[in-house]
Amino acid sequence: MQQILLIEDNDSVRENTAEILELAGYGVLTASNGKEGIEMLRQEIPDLIICDIMMPGLDGYGVLHIVMKNPVTSHIPFIFLTAKAEKSDMRKGMNLGADDYLTKPYDDVELLDAVEARLHRTRHIQKDYETSVSGLDNFFNDAKQIQSLKDLSKEKKLRTYKKKMNLYHQGDFPNHLVYIKSGKVKTYKTNTDSKELITGLFGKEEFLGFNDLITQSDHSEGAMAIEDVEAYFIPKDDFLQLIYKDRSVASSFIKILSKNIKEIEEKMLHLAYNSVRQRVAEALLSVKKNFGDEKDSFSLSREDLSNIVGTSPESVIRTLSDFKNEKLIEIQSNKIKLLNTEGLAIIISRGY
Repeated sequence: MQQILLIEDNDSVRENTAEILELAGYGVLTASNGKEGIEMLRQEIPDLIICDIMMPGLDGYGVLHIVMKNPVTSHIPFIFLTAKAEKSDMRKGMNLGADDYLTKPYDDVELLDAVEARLHRTRHIQKDYETSVSGLDNFFNDAKQIQSLKDLSKEKKLRTYKKKMNLYHQGDFPNHLVYIKSGKVKTYKTNTDSKELITGLFGKEEFLGFNDLITQSDHSEGAMAIEDVEAYFIPKDDFLQLIYKDRSVASSFIKILSKNIKEIEEKMLHLAYNSVRQRVAEALLSVKKNFGDEKDSFSLSREDLSNIVGTSPESVIRTLSDFKNEKLIEIQSNKIKLLNTEGLAIIISRGY
């Protein structure tokens, strides 16, 4: 049963509204003022909030402000109730993030229509969309059902890149969100001496370039194909509409896009403090996880591996030779096979 939190200081309005909602099959939590409503939110997270604006103490605007500041509650659809019908009140509520507005007196049909519309939209937009071409299409299609996103374009350009071709360069202004359909891509940074550090490895069904799109800054890193790649280029304006015009859409898309952020942060920390042996072992396990086949084998140039580790190719080659002698890996031409992943994990944790 879907739960609705109703915050209303008028006893009669609160009781009548709760009765209508309960008869429609919803569970209803009631609060007689804003402070009581916020306390209830700390105990239970509802599927929707209906809140009066004009209340003593903490008014409806204050309730909405607190709800929106809390990441745990910011996704909850919010409907304002008010006895006023002035456009300025409506606009203030919408600017603060309210999803809908009901003017008193309202009838049961108006109330239930507003509630069902908000819950229906949330069910669609807050799905855990698959990171796949079909999942991406579903996301765009669902987003188009929202009034504020009716004009959202779903056009996506498919481009192909040969090995060592750049999808974009460090310093370019971002105009697209990149979605990899097939192939492998590295992101990298270069310094003034043209030395390269690989910041990430990405494969099928992953996104690139979203951080710079959100901040509207030049690409902080380049992206290059390390084998033949097919990629969709989603126009910047479409992406920004998704992020900025609806918080439910933003929550869903950010969840899809940010799954690698923790790994990137950990990589930077390890790069600063771990030994070369630790970093090579970690790089091998990371590449195997992303690109390895069923035999725990993968192909990666020594240059790319050294740019992941952040050291010279000579140091990487020496470490790989040590790992081979220790029966941790097997090397055949440009292909590396991991023989003892547990042994590599021990090196990472212990440092030797």
